[in-house]
Amino acid sequence: MTRVSEDVRLRLDIAYDGTGFAGWAAQAGQRTVAGVLDEALTTVFRTSVHLRAAGRTDAGVHATGQVAHVDVPPDALPNAYPRTPHVGEPEFVALLRRLGRFLPTDVRVVDIVRAPTGFDARFSALRRHYVYRLSTAPYGVQPLQARYITAWPRVLDVDAMAAASRDLLGLHDFAAFCRQRENATTIRDLQRLDWVREGDLITAHVTADAFCWSMVRSLVGALLAVGEHRRPVSWCRELLSATDRSSDYATAPAHGLTLVGVDYPPDDQLAARNLITRDVRVR
Repeated sequence: MTRVSEDVRLRLDIAYDGTGFAGWAAQAGQRTVAGVLDEALTTVFRTSVHLRAAGRTDAGVHATGQVAHVDVPPDALPNAYPRTPHVGEPEFVALLRRLGRFLPTDVRVVDIVRAPTGFDARFSALRRHYVYRLSTAPYGVQPLQARYITAWPRVLDVDAMAAASRDLLGLHDFAAFCRQRENATTIRDLQRLDWVREGDLITAHVTADAFCWSMVRSLVGALLAVGEHRRPVSWCRELLSATDRSSDYATAPAHGLTLVGVDYPPDDQLAARNLITRDVRVR
């Protein structure tokens, strides 16, 4: 969406349970996070608006730290304010309350602020952070956690998974770990991929400048094959030479994955970051 110069750009911090959504991106006939949020925002502002997110999560993937922006015409902005403002209250608290009434319980806008000059939720981002959680307990996952943790009741060699993960760090073409999108690059800078075990719970912490389609779940799926000793530690490094996605491993289930945060540069560097990212990404 082209931004009109007079529009007011807002930054929204968003959390959602991805179980009941067909992903982030709006799709005709599907319940999506963006679709639900766009509808609520359009109702509140009384004009059609559309969000752009830092990360377009897949169906079933959750978020506690999604970031998006929306451009609001200035004549629609007063609809966000209460009739009787409370002295000292942040500017958009009333808007948060109103959205809370319009939105379903599985998605929340947790903060809204005016975006600084040059801010773009997607193109200004420095890096995205995900966690993937799985349980090796023989009984599976505790019922209250089952929507957010993958049951994996098998023995896993976490040390082998960690060793294979280290081989993947850095700037590489991750085509073997991405579903293809036309004209989209699969070159990414993987900055963190490590594993933490706490009893039966194993958590992968994954950070990159950006992720291509299904990349995190593909990385986890391949590393689980290493953890079960179905593949050697060196196998993941060898996959980096492939030019398309490997069929030698299964993508990890979506519900174990959560987008937990997005990092941005200081305000005076946002516009420059935006331009740099646009040079290497395809919309």
